Amino acid sequence: MSGGEVAGLLVAVFWAILVSFLAVVLVRLAQTLKAATRLVTGVTEQAVPLLTEASETVRSAQSQLSRVDAIASDVQEVTANASALSSTVSTAFGGPLVKVAAFGYGVRRALGRRNDPPRSRRPVVVGRSVPAARRGAGRRRDGKD
Repeated sequence: MSGGEVAGLLVAVFWAILVSFLAVVLVRLAQTLKAATRLVTGVTEQAVPLLTEASETVRSAQSQLSRVDAIASDVQEVTANASALSSTVSTAFGGPLVKVAAFGYGVRRALGRRNDPPRSRRPVVVGRSVPAARRGAGRRRDGKD
């Protein structure tokens, strides 16, 4: 074998090894791509129903919120009506009721005094001093309590 044949043989072996290596790499890459494709397909199959359910849930929540909003506005209206009714009743019956109660109290007091014997009053003695408790002895003279 001559030097050119050996060199040709070496180049042929090198190319055979290189092609074999590339073939192994391509087979592994194809397997990885198939696995990735299966994974993406599985995720897609699970994600689409989840997204559909989430969309339905959002629609349901939106309809419930609109119902709650309607209920809240109704409650606000009822509260305003109750407040107006309360002030109307207070205005209509409050003043006259207080007057009737005061009149009844006055009548009871007058009848009670008429039936009671007159109270004896203590005689006032000129020249005696008023006890300290009545004079306000506990108070300060500078006006600060």
